[in-house]
Amino acid sequence: MDRRLALVTGASAGIGAAFARIFASHGYDVALTARRTDRLDKLAEEIRLRYGVETLTATADLAEPGAPTAILERLTAHGRVVDALINNAGYGIPGGFLETPWEAHAAFLQVMLTAPTELAHRVLPGMVERRFGRIVNVASLAGLIPGSAGATLYAATKSYLVKASQSLHLENQATGVHVSALCPGFTYSEFHDVNHTRDQISRGAPAWMWLGADEVAAAGYEAVEANRPICVPGAPNKAIAAVAKLVPDDWALALMASQGPRFRGKV
Repeated sequence: MDRRLALVTGASAGIGAAFARIFASHGYDVALTARRTDRLDKLAEEIRLRYGVETLTATADLAEPGAPTAILERLTAHGRVVDALINNAGYGIPGGFLETPWEAHAAFLQVMLTAPTELAHRVLPGMVERRFGRIVNVASLAGLIPGSAGATLYAATKSYLVKASQSLHLENQATGVHVSALCPGFTYSEFHDVNHTRDQISRGAPAWMWLGADEVAAAGYEAVEANRPICVPGAPNKAIAAVAKLVPDDWALALMASQGPRFRGKV
């Protein structure tokens, strides 16, 4: 095939779907993976008809350890290789660490940490060999600021994606492979609906803190094309990330302790 292929995880809605449309608009064929077959098929048809590119779908649950291999084997069976990887799949577990059974934490870590790392490790050799590649790890503003009580592992995994992206960016400066961590703040998507925190988040976060999924994905695409290791979309989020670097840790933790409950619906 003459066109390059972009693989998007968590592609059925929100930032993932927006990324799929953006890469297709720039001439990429797209491979879409998520758990909801009907949503994937609908998006694949929309993109194929709108942009005239090839679309492939692979229904998969990244909580299953064999999912990354199965996704890539499906693409190989179609004679395709991955030129751009958008590690977008993710979700949140509300509540404290001990309020959630370990099995749920283990599945969360598989989706948020192990799967994106494995996918990057498996597709990177081909990218390096072809002297072209794009990897976007969708992290979060939460990965750039101190942790807060509740949703204990979310910020931790996002911080991991930021650091891993920075390292891969440095390792591949001479290979033609661009690696970026996208760190959005509050984004209009299904994220807060899935973990049933929409009402309290909407009450705690003012409208000026929110961005649309299309805006976030567009910023991520521009960042990886420019080979910027970190992208924080939106002026308010940039300001928060900048302040977080300057404030002493004990002050920052005190601030998170006082303001965190606003976003968990506890005040």
